[in-house]
This record gives sequence, C-alpha cells and structure tokens, in this order.
Amino acid sequence: MALSNSQYNTIMRLYNERQFQNKYEQDRRVKEVYERLPQIRQIDEEVSTQAAACARRLLDGDTKARAALKQRLEDLREQKAALLEAGGYKPDYLEMHYHCPVCQDTGYVNGKKCRCFKKEEISLLYSQSNIQEVLKRENFSTFTFEYYDDKETVDQIGMTVADYMDQVYGWCREFVEGFPEQGGNLIFTGSTGVGKTFLTNCIAKDLIDRYQSVIYLSANDLFDIFSKNKFHYETEEEMRDMYQNILDCDLLIIDDLGTELNNTFVSSQLFYCINERLIRKKGTIISTNLSMDMLRDAYSDRISSRIISQYSIIPLYGGDIRTKKR
Repeated sequence: MALSNSQYNTIMRLYNERQFQNKYEQDRRVKEVYERLPQIRQIDEEVSTQAAACARRLLDGDTKARAALKQRLEDLREQKAALLEAGGYKPDYLEMHYHCPVCQDTGYVNGKKCRCFKKEEISLLYSQSNIQEVLKRENFSTFTFEYYDDKETVDQIGMTVADYMDQVYGWCREFVEGFPEQGGNLIFTGSTGVGKTFLTNCIAKDLIDRYQSVIYLSANDLFDIFSKNKFHYETEEEMRDMYQNILDCDLLIIDDLGTELNNTFVSSQLFYCINERLIRKKGTIISTNLSMDMLRDAYSDRISSRIISQYSIIPLYGGDIRTKKR
C-alpha cells in the first residue's frame, strides 16, 4: 500500500530532523576543533581563498588554474589530516555524519526509496497498528498446538480441536500469502480464550513485515473514534487521520465485536465501516464471542448479510487457553 499523506509526512519529518541534527553536530565538531587547533581553521580559510582565486583565473582564461588548484588542495588536505591525527581526531571527524550513508539521510537513492526508508515505513506501520509489543509475543513463530485437545472428537467439526486448528492455521497462512491480491475478510467466532486474537496477531505481524498497513482496534475503541469524528467538530488532526486510516488501511482488525454498548449509532457506523472497506477492496478481520445467530440478532440484517456473503467464517473451539497456561 502507498503511504497516506500523513504517514509519508511523518517519515519525511524524521529525515528533516536528522539532517538538521547532522548539521548541528558537524558545526559543533568544527567549532571544537577550531578552538583546539587554530591551524585547521586557517587551512579551511585558505581552501576557500584558493577556490575563489581559481575561479577568477578560469574566467580570465588561465587553463592551468584548475590543475594548480587541485595540487594545492591536495597539499592542504594532507596537512589537515596530519593535524587532526596529531590532535587525536579521526580523519572524518569534521565531515558530515549520517544515520544512513547510502542516502545521506534523504530517504531516497536515485529517485527510489532507500532501505532505511523501508525500515522506517515498517516501524511506523508497527507503531500505528496499536499492537507493536504484542506482536513480539504473538506471531506464527510462537504459535503452538500444545494447548488444543488431540483426543476427543468435536461433533460440529468431526475431528479433534488440535486437528481442526491445524487446518485453521493453514487457512491463516494462505490468507497472508494471498494478501492483498486475493483480498478477503475473516471473522473468528468462539468463546473467550480459544485463540481468536492470537491468530489475528499472527496475521497482522506477517502483513506488516510485508509493508502492509494494519490497524488493530477493540470494538469499543473503534466506535469511540467514530463517535469523536462525527460529534466533536474540533477533533484533533491525529484523530481525523485515524478515522481515514481505519477506512483506508490494508487490513483492519476489529477485536471483541459485541462487547461494545450497542445502539443505532453503533450499528450504522459498523455497517458503514464494513461496507466502505468492501467497496475499497480492503481486508478486514473481526473476532467475536458471539455466534453468527447472535450477531444477526444484535446488529442489522444488512450487517449480517454482508458478513455472511463477504467473509470467511471461522468458528474456533476448545477451552480457555489462558487458564491452561497458568
């Protein structure tokens, strides 16, 4: 996904701050050396004088001026290097120091994003996902089947929970591999602690690592943002950006749908969010403790019909894993 204007501007502000800091630090180093080694200031002044004199000679038609300047500057550089070394400084002490020498802290190389820009992109996407720290613990590499029963067959699925979760794990992997080209939306249903949020986090981390923008919000937080955007006319720019990002991000995760205080406003905003993201061909994952019948009763028919027709419904089974871990 291309970064939104606000996301791009956030990263470019970082590069502008780095460039300003680089210049500040270089000026500080130059001042320090000039005070300790006045001869170096004299050499730098002579370099400027020699360059100006060469320019005048070239304008007067002296074709040998450039070669003479080159030799003189080389002599001065050697003197300067010797003085720096004698003063205990590294040869590049007075030069500009960059966080990224490849792009020199511009973010671009030959008109293309530098590797460091892409790292900042991922860092920003992580920070805006709201689950940066959680994803370090909950991801595909830490997923385990050990807490799922592998002995008793569940009637609804005709297999053990462990075997079923092996299938679910595969579906989640396929979702990531096909994203965003194949698109798609998921809804995880099931009781508390069966792994709904963990699976969404697994998907979220892999997609962010592939430069996809992901936003995780609990249902309560989602509708709080919608409420502030609609009724607070002096909403802060950051909140307005968040509202737009909810509609535009590559993947929106709505966690614990059904725990919010439901009313006409909530239902209308949920429908708008789901429908708008379908129109924009953006992926959405919903997790809820409610069954599909309960969702149909809690929200409008328009919402349930959109979910049933446009989402892959993945019910999860088993006991509360968090209890088993204690």
